Amino acid sequence: MSISGHVRNPLVTLVRSAALTHFAEVARACGLDARALLAEAGLPARCLDEPDLKVPTRQVGALLELAAQRAGEPAFGLRMAESRRISNLGPLGLLVREEPTLRSALEALVHHIHVHNEAMTVTVEPASGLVVIRVALVGDAGRPLRQATEITVAVLFRILRLFMGAGWQPRLVCFAHPAPASLAAHRRVFGRAVEFGHEFSGIVCNAADLEAPNPGADPVMARYTRQLVEQAQRPRTTASDRVRELVVLLLPRGHCRVERVAQHLGVDRRTVARWLADEGSSFSALVAALRRDLLGRYLAERSRPLTEVSALLGFSAPSAFSRWHREQFGAAASSRWGQRASRGAG
Repeated sequence: MSISGHVRNPLVTLVRSAALTHFAEVARACGLDARALLAEAGLPARCLDEPDLKVPTRQVGALLELAAQRAGEPAFGLRMAESRRISNLGPLGLLVREEPTLRSALEALVHHIHVHNEAMTVTVEPASGLVVIRVALVGDAGRPLRQATEITVAVLFRILRLFMGAGWQPRLVCFAHPAPASLAAHRRVFGRAVEFGHEFSGIVCNAADLEAPNPGADPVMARYTRQLVEQAQRPRTTASDRVRELVVLLLPRGHCRVERVAQHLGVDRRTVARWLADEGSSFSALVAALRRDLLGRYLAERSRPLTEVSALLGFSAPSAFSRWHREQFGAAASSRWGQRASRGAG
């Protein structure tokens, strides 16, 4: 039985401007003016700095094709994708990263990809011991989407390697468009098993690969981010919603500072503070509330040691976590953790 996603709005589709991550860098390396190209494509310059800004997929696709043509670089999109991280997918990327198996990660991607890109579909189909993962982008009739397609396949490839390991190779990487004059960039990214002029674009791998476990999967974070992804399907009306999403992404990496969040939103820290103050909140209060919520979930789960939970909540050292816990709950974290474990054992 195959699983597939669907495009929610076939008339006007939007994509998170995170789809343009590394556009400016590759454009500059090719001798192009990124902001001039954006203006020519009818896109705002701020989409280079605000990854959550929703922009028309049609214009993003046209921009990428324009840049590749002007640069004389058929692998322009692939060069953008080489340094991509799964976090570029926003909350969806975090959800995929925390799934227990590759199969469940692909199911999450299939069912929620429209949160990142409304014009994209992903289909996973079994075929005689193999699995065919097809990707498709809905564009204007007759308009090529070569660059956007290659970025999409490269991101999918990176997700597969996240579970299978850096040395993993698929059976085949397929592209429906013709081959470029040089395959150097494609072989650098995908290896030698790349075919062009195929009936579809996507990746073919062994069916057994889908059962690959994710030893670093965090079920607590997976459930939390699944809620965020589902909420993202509804219009966000508050600054707190946007900030909270970024805090969840940055917290486990220890990078959750207001300056970093402001950078992701394309503003300065004072603007973030003003937005949250207008809603009766503050950055520190929002982070503390999120940490309390996640801590309660980890406490109920009891699947990780306290030192690991401390790091997942973004604390640089267990001592910092201990001080915060005592301030928040008036008790030592170790005693509370031990009491919960004892009740569970009883």
